[in-house]
Amino acid sequence: ALKMASDSPESLMTLCTDFCLRNLEGTLCYLLDNETLRLHPDIFLPSEICDKLVNEYVELVKTDSIFEPHESFFTLFSDPRSTRLARVHLREQIVQDQDLEAIRKQDLVELYLTNCEKLTAKSLQTLVSFSHTLISLSLFGCCNIFYEEENPGGCEDDCLVNPTRQVLVKDFTFEGFSRLRFLNLGRLIEGVNVETLLRPLTSLAALDLSGIQLNDVGFLTQWKDSLVSLVLYNMDLSEEHIQVIAQLHKLRHLDISRDHLSSYYKFKLTRRVLNLFVENLVNLTSLDISGHTMLENCTIPNMEEKMGQTSIEPAKSSIAPFRGLKRPLQFLGLFETSLCRLTHIPAYKVSGDKNEEQVLNAIEAYTEHRPEITSRAINLLFDIARIERCSQLLRALQLVITALKCHKDDKNIQVTGSAALFYLTNSEYRTEQSIKLRRQVIQVVLNGMESYQEVTVQRNCCLTLCNFSIPEELEFQYRRVNELLLNILNQSRQDESIQRIAVHLCNALVCQVDNDHKEAVGKMGFVMTMLKLIQKKLADKTCDQVMEFSWSALWNITDETPDNCEMFLNYSGMKLFLECLKEFPEKQELHRNMLGLLGNVAEVRELRPQLMTSQFISVFSNLLESKADGIEVSYNACGVLSHIMFDGPEAWGICEPHREEVVKRMWAAIQSWDINSRRNINYRSFEPILRLLPQGISPVSQHWATWALYNLVSVYPDKYCPLLIKEGGIPLLKDMIKMASAQQETKEMAR
Repeated sequence: ALKMASDSPESLMTLCTDFCLRNLEGTLCYLLDNETLRLHPDIFLPSEICDKLVNEYVELVKTDSIFEPHESFFTLFSDPRSTRLARVHLREQIVQDQDLEAIRKQDLVELYLTNCEKLTAKSLQTLVSFSHTLISLSLFGCCNIFYEEENPGGCEDDCLVNPTRQVLVKDFTFEGFSRLRFLNLGRLIEGVNVETLLRPLTSLAALDLSGIQLNDVGFLTQWKDSLVSLVLYNMDLSEEHIQVIAQLHKLRHLDISRDHLSSYYKFKLTRRVLNLFVENLVNLTSLDISGHTMLENCTIPNMEEKMGQTSIEPAKSSIAPFRGLKRPLQFLGLFETSLCRLTHIPAYKVSGDKNEEQVLNAIEAYTEHRPEITSRAINLLFDIARIERCSQLLRALQLVITALKCHKDDKNIQVTGSAALFYLTNSEYRTEQSIKLRRQVIQVVLNGMESYQEVTVQRNCCLTLCNFSIPEELEFQYRRVNELLLNILNQSRQDESIQRIAVHLCNALVCQVDNDHKEAVGKMGFVMTMLKLIQKKLADKTCDQVMEFSWSALWNITDETPDNCEMFLNYSGMKLFLECLKEFPEKQELHRNMLGLLGNVAEVRELRPQLMTSQFISVFSNLLESKADGIEVSYNACGVLSHIMFDGPEAWGICEPHREEVVKRMWAAIQSWDINSRRNINYRSFEPILRLLPQGISPVSQHWATWALYNLVSVYPDKYCPLLIKEGGIPLLKDMIKMASAQQETKEMAR
């Protein structure tokens, strides 16, 4: 029943279903009185479409945080004349009594209710309306469905004193469910009499009683001629149970596995019991005995066991009782037993912990209903992916994604699953993964970050995101990933390692993206968050990666984005700049990042007056002589001053230092740089540089701009020559060569 993560393109049916669910009003429905969804009167949909709509809706509500559930969704399927339902799979808190009540007129053939804890005994009554058509029913983990609310007082005032009590319903049975063949009652609440409940069913084919403790299962023999599948996971067995099971001669699938950590079991599996099964259950194709302790040796002598090619032929079986099988089993569950490590196991598929194949089989078999087992199996996969190489990468990824989606609220699975994803998506496996699959990984990682503030999950998720090309691969979830990272960075108590990874990711996300993305992220509080981190580090007198990444992120997010530059100034960014400069005079990388950012601020004409103070101009002038990070700090300081000079002498509203003196220092700095310097900078556009060419008000700004272009196109011609041509730089340079005010060496360089 579980929907596996797939790697093939989506069908047209799936795409249309998804689109309609996300746009119900624009497609199938209209809003009545601005609140209730109603189906358009001319819409008639067969069960193939309606089933998919309902089942996909449940999936979306569960796994897509952006998708908004609709209060009245299930009422769209209340009239079988316009919408037909046949096979419905509902899960968890998404479903309430009134939802099931809404579809009671439908002729359901299959109804799976998995872990629907909000359903009460009202829904038992609704089930009766499906009794004449239902063939397959699961109430797995619906722990409140046999409880009804009893109001002892019955009067209004008394209700306040005595809130409703929950009372177990004892009189419900499957009377009248004449077609029911498949039934799952896993994790049924204690106190319900299973025998009485089931007695009216005449021909059960499959029964799941996982996690239910029954001392007497003699009643099962009433279906000995029809029962083909029986699951008694985590039932405490005894000799009586075994004798009853041996009489169910039609069984093809038997599962008596257990979670060996959950509680103490008296029962031990013996050679005699396995012999009994093999002799009596001649149709058996699938057997699960995971988690059992073997009381006596069921294996053949060691010498013989190791001989020959690995075989699945029963005659060569290393497990002695299975030598009596007529043919190999399709499936044999041996997870967390000693038997899975034997050489010859007579089954096509084995779950166990011996190798990757067995571990993947375990994850596949147990994910839906046994998260406690699945998390341990994923932990084994994590070790395989970390230490060896995964040979079935695609399958491993699909299984882990499916488990994480299915158990969004299970901490163990989120921790082990997110750790396994980190190793399964790293660069050595990169070529084997499609865009679709990698996107699914990103989705479940973000789900994990959203649901868990827990340090291990957050760290694993952030580390996994580092395996992707950023920003390209995260573009389709751009807003969401930024919101989640900023959320992590805004928490008052922070884990150092997570902080470092999150800042690194934030920086990468705003590097090389469109301005509208940067503006959107700026509005989310990005600038403020980075400045707070810088403030914190300053207070601790620490200049570490977090400090450097934060300045680098501010440099990236202010690139050609005036709104973000303004935010930087409004939130006392300049004050922090001066304090960092003073506190960390030797930190070259830091100086480069800070000046790169101020270069962006200086490009915005309206903000330049705020940089026009004696203190700032003196600092920029002094940094012209800096040898930090090659020429970068000096180059950026000169860039800031070039934009300020471009506003002309009348904008120079300070007495000290003099404009001419600063101009002189700028010329000296530019002449000291090596024209063939390799650069630590990345231009997406030359526009801010080119605007300094066609002007006579500040020849030194013109010279800085020409030097910058000359250096970039000569050191990186393949990247920057096309950019210069595309942005119309050639005619601007030609015109400048003719200008009387331009300096001779500037013209030489331009030529």
